[in-house]
Amino acid sequence: MTEKKRIVFVVNPISGTQGKKAILRWVDERIDRSIYDYSIVKTQYAGHASQIAAAAVQDKVDIVVAIGGDGTINEIARSLVHTDTALGIVPCGSGNGLARHLRVPMEPKAAIDIINQGNRVCIDYGKINNIPFFCTCGVGFDAFVSLKFADSGKRGLLTYLENTLHESLTYQPETYEIENEEGTVKYKAFLIACGNASQYGNNAYITPHASLTDGLMDITIMEPFTVLDVPSLSFQLFNKTLDQNSRIKTMRAKKIKIHRQHDGVMHFDGDPLMAGKELEVEIIPAGLQVIASPEKRSKEENENLLQVISNYFSGLHLKGEEMLAKRQSHLFELNRNLLGKLSKNKITSSNRNHE
Repeated sequence: MTEKKRIVFVVNPISGTQGKKAILRWVDERIDRSIYDYSIVKTQYAGHASQIAAAAVQDKVDIVVAIGGDGTINEIARSLVHTDTALGIVPCGSGNGLARHLRVPMEPKAAIDIINQGNRVCIDYGKINNIPFFCTCGVGFDAFVSLKFADSGKRGLLTYLENTLHESLTYQPETYEIENEEGTVKYKAFLIACGNASQYGNNAYITPHASLTDGLMDITIMEPFTVLDVPSLSFQLFNKTLDQNSRIKTMRAKKIKIHRQHDGVMHFDGDPLMAGKELEVEIIPAGLQVIASPEKRSKEENENLLQVISNYFSGLHLKGEEMLAKRQSHLFELNRNLLGKLSKNKITSSNRNHE
């Protein structure tokens, strides 16, 4: 009789956007007990997920499954690098960048079915100033928005879009120097994104051609742009064609150094952190075992998201028209009142002259 594999499901009761009780019930209902013995551990404080995963490695557990957002996934994955214990994901965060790249379904029941299939892949991971990341990291506007998003108290795609569009109107680009094996280049940039995976999450493809298994990171430099560029940049970001925009410069490297003029925020997998002027980013090849879907992703999810983006911009346009109409109405009312007062003054003055 074949010995069963062991799985530990790690649950962050706070992070993410979906109900955890239902997911735990589905785990119990759908996990293949002929293959797996499983246990569930709930995190109790920041950093606890890393400790649980590290203990699982010591105990030679086969798979540690993250049930939570990108932050929980990052915490667990950093304890699994260069081990035989694989990372599994049941996505319930607001971005799910790594899960989407690995073609893990966003629907929890289907994600559990992927774990039952047990398809293992060995992927690269990155480090920014020696802090591991598995999806993307960066400086500039995306790091700034990550900070605003973390402080907003709300989650979800529309919250992220609202923060992004609101802050993009006032954010000032910075000058950066990027040093790699071939030399140093200087850019005035809105953001610099380094991608191990192709997207931030929510199918926002900031480094659309990045691969998890090529030993390299894809780097996207977004140069300053105007309000008129926003619709095309947004569409291309979600349509996996951002690199075709004239405001975008790209490169590929194993290791880079970023020099900036001031201390500021950086992000790793969407988590913001204050850092100094000098940043080092590198890719570590074949460092993490993961459970991935063996099947290709359908286009439906991308199309649905593009519809959300389209609706959002349409909503902004309508709101703008409503505000303009209200302002015109208000001005009309002010003008009418002013004309009324002027007419009264004119009549009063005329009566006085006749007297």
